[in-house]
Amino acid sequence: MKNGSKAVVTVLGYDRKGIIARVSNVLYERGINILDISQTIVDGFFNMVMVVDLSEPTCPFDELQDALAALGQELGLQIRIQKNEIFEAMHQI
Repeated sequence: MKNGSKAVVTVLGYDRKGIIARVSNVLYERGINILDISQTIVDGFFNMVMVVDLSEPTCPFDELQDALAALGQELGLQIRIQKNEIFEAMHQI
């Protein structure tokens, strides 16, 4: 995997059936592989973080961002994707 080919997907909102399946499907349809996933549900509030591989996408990054944002709108969730280098730069102390 080449440098800069990872991204972080975050999903926040109220829990409901099918969130993981729907987000995973958007990624799969665009050639994005999930490398790592963590999700928790606390008192009905859903939180998920995915690390994904961007080395062989079938669409531009902005199209992927738009598709995830549209899904978030549909499901009443916040879904964001950031390239790994941006995510790391934002979270350095």
